[in-house]
Amino acid sequence: TDVRIINRYDVSGISDEVYNLAKGTIFSEPPVDKVWDEEIDIEGKAFAIEYLPGQYDQRADSASQCIQILTQGDKPIVRTAKLIVLEGDISKEQFQRIKNYCINPVESREASLEKPSTLELYADVPKDVDIIDGFIYLAQDELKDMIDDLGLAMSIDDIRF
Repeated sequence: TDVRIINRYDVSGISDEVYNLAKGTIFSEPPVDKVWDEEIDIEGKAFAIEYLPGQYDQRADSASQCIQILTQGDKPIVRTAKLIVLEGDISKEQFQRIKNYCINPVESREASLEKPSTLELYADVPKDVDIIDGFIYLAQDELKDMIDDLGLAMSIDDIRF
């Protein structure tokens, strides 16, 4: 019966004074937006969407740059999420279908509704990459076996080339 979309900003690296300046100029438009400093009461079913690590988040980058202009200091870390609140009689199946429709797994994921403990992004360090010497001398059957054994996403023509 109702849909609310709330833009969430998570910011670190700024003082309370800078935050208070930014929340009425950078994070919101006071004549049309409501601003909550922390958690809000949500009536209905809700989920949040955030960009995957490594995907460009224009809203977060713009907010970070604006804060840097405001402070003339270091660029703070800003992460954003879009909180979707649905009201009405929605079954679990319908709610899941709505989430699947809204979340594009190529660029985004479901975000936690909890306040993050840190905004730093950590990536797992990949293990050593296997080096395959002499595969250019393998016969076609051996190349096919190598594709199957390593789970390579290429055809026999690709690897022969």
